[in-house]
Amino acid sequence: MGDTLWHGRFQGGPTEALKELNDSLSYDRRLFREDVAGSMAHVTMLATVGLLAIDERDAILGALERVRDELETGVFVFERSDEDIHTAVERRVTQLAPAGAKMHTGRSRNDQVATDLRLWVKAELTEIVDLVLRFQRTLLRQADANVDAYLPGYTHLQQAMPVMLGHHLLAHGWALTRDVDRLFDAHRRTDVSVLGAGALAGSSLPLDPDQTADLLGFARRFENSLDAVSDRDFVADSLYGLTMLGLHLSRLGEEMVLWASQEFGFVTLDDGFSTGSSMMPQKKNPDIAELARGKAGRLIGDLTGLLATLKSLPLTYNKDLQEDKEPLFDAIDTVRLTLLALDGMVGTITFNTEVMAEQADSPFACATDLADYLVRAGMPFRAAHAVVGELVRKALAGEGSLPDLVVGHPDLGPEAADIFRPGQGARRRSSPGSGGAQPVAVQRGRFEAQLIADQQRLEALRRS
Repeated sequence: MGDTLWHGRFQGGPTEALKELNDSLSYDRRLFREDVAGSMAHVTMLATVGLLAIDERDAILGALERVRDELETGVFVFERSDEDIHTAVERRVTQLAPAGAKMHTGRSRNDQVATDLRLWVKAELTEIVDLVLRFQRTLLRQADANVDAYLPGYTHLQQAMPVMLGHHLLAHGWALTRDVDRLFDAHRRTDVSVLGAGALAGSSLPLDPDQTADLLGFARRFENSLDAVSDRDFVADSLYGLTMLGLHLSRLGEEMVLWASQEFGFVTLDDGFSTGSSMMPQKKNPDIAELARGKAGRLIGDLTGLLATLKSLPLTYNKDLQEDKEPLFDAIDTVRLTLLALDGMVGTITFNTEVMAEQADSPFACATDLADYLVRAGMPFRAAHAVVGELVRKALAGEGSLPDLVVGHPDLGPEAADIFRPGQGARRRSSPGSGGAQPVAVQRGRFEAQLIADQQRLEALRRS
């Protein structure tokens, strides 16, 4: 077994139990690109401030490039002494270039790992935002493809008022817009270089953290070394944004589960995004939608687990912080797969618009419109509500159909019964942001403009 990074202080090596508990290579090896990039920036800075000779700098940089290539191609050989990706990279660099022993000058794994993780989070959040925008465009395409379709809107899972299908789909789209904004904000908070903070107190060496921040593409550097190495707010912020995104995907998944049921029959899922039953030949199961619903619980666990880890940790670095990566990695992976699967499912779905319309044209779905008719005639809304409510009660009691009762009512009559014509309920909504055809057309343009703006924000991040 090779030496540890702290072998000079100890007479013996760590026990197997300690090593198994302590080592993080099994999951933090995915940070290798960021670790190499951070080391290259650090080495370049060390040469600039005179702590490395130019030939030493070049030798180390060449070794780092080779190590990165070995890791990318899978030929890198890990050793038993490699407790994390940082140890493994430094060991191999030193094997390739003796000057590599100077690579860690003025640096601790405390500021090194935090910098690596920030680099990784920045890149991953941009990719997640890209997937969300892609899914939003899929929702918009389906809204456009079914522009005349309408369905019942629900409260308490009871049919309430009819709305255009595009209005319902864009409701999910707007929720995802808030998720995009949260992820952009998490990216902004992550965009701080902490390289140069050292173990906790900086260094007596003439380091230049502004240079390393610039070389690594960070927007700014840290201000307080104690805060820098202990801060995992950016991980919590990212997990919260991912969890809220997962909750919104879960809500959409829940509706697709209901809509695909025989009882609703609002949608037919594509065979490629459904599964069958091992026993019941007739079954077609919405597994993707169900998994989107189930994965939300996993994301909540990732977030709450990290928050519990961070609670009451004293300054500065504590080994507890090693527990930041697995929930973050899991959340990113989970959200990525869920977005890809849901995008495919929604993009290939068939909306059974005739079934939707039949349900939305139920006379009872027009009850609010009847009350509005009376309001326009000068009746106070509470009184109008009571009048229509009594007619609904009589219809449900078998005293006549609701349209017939409306025709015979002295305050309503045949003109009011025109409300019951197919599609009238959904199309009558006219207030800004409502579910009628005209406001939905306006909303559609505003939504597309928002997508364009968010895409431009994303491209600006990628260029920075």
